[in-house]
Amino acid sequence: MGKQKVTRRERFLDEMEQAVPWARLVALIQPFYPQSKRCRPPLGVELMLRVYFLQQWYALADEALEDAIHDSRAMRAFVGGDIVPDVTTLLGFRHLLEAHDLTRQLFAEINAVLSERGAFLREGTIVVDATIIAAAPSTKNKAKARAPEMHQTKKGNAWHFGMKAHIGVDLGSGLVHTVVGTAANVADVSQAHALLHGEEKLRLWVTRATRAWRNVRR
Repeated sequence: MGKQKVTRRERFLDEMEQAVPWARLVALIQPFYPQSKRCRPPLGVELMLRVYFLQQWYALADEALEDAIHDSRAMRAFVGGDIVPDVTTLLGFRHLLEAHDLTRQLFAEINAVLSERGAFLREGTIVVDATIIAAAPSTKNKAKARAPEMHQTKKGNAWHFGMKAHIGVDLGSGLVHTVVGTAANVADVSQAHALLHGEEKLRLWVTRATRAWRNVRR
């Protein structure tokens, strides 16, 4: 029987296995990770982190994540087995990261490793057009109100409610080095200064962002 074809997913996850500094990220989370006082020990930090990354990379809902891992040999190998945290455990892990500002620290740690490996050329920054992250506009919730940190904005002829992700991208590699989250009604240009890493030899501002970003992606 011939060797099975290596899929794009397998190649991507193999690359992430090598690129992500797992031990350093685990060390960031470990001091805040709860220790079990019951007979059943909690799932390990690294397993939770790997599952969390899979969920982000493939935009999977909590309910869909378990099925995806069971259906994908590449995902099971990446996680390290068939154990998948349930919905409550996933939610608790995300709340843990949020409560201790760990997502920002994880992002900074990964960028530090990439810089150490020479992945960032640090010659310029592309300020990418902000991405709108939609939120539910309904007031049918316990608070009877929309989330106060969310706002609406008009893009083209359509109105959107939620947040904006303002993104700074390294000119040489195309890697994201800075992300700033704001309400959707915050003007893109107001965050341009926050998206520079400070070592630019050439500064590309918002008016050139779309054209430059397309050139990097080609």
